[in-house]
Amino acid sequence: MSDLKLFRLDIDDWDVELRGSTVAVEVELQRRIEASMEAMLGIRFLASEYPTRASA
Repeated sequence: MSDLKLFRLDIDDWDVELRGSTVAVEVELQRRIEASMEAMLGIRFLASEYPTRASA
């Protein structure tokens, strides 16, 4: 799988690739995404996970 590349527009409207970093475990990635959801997607995050009941 290839790395996901992120870009931003500079003041001259040129695409500039942002430096990436690796994430050791899934939970760290989940926390980073949750912390940035409002800035990235305009969505306010309410809770990390909801427990579910096992089906009968």
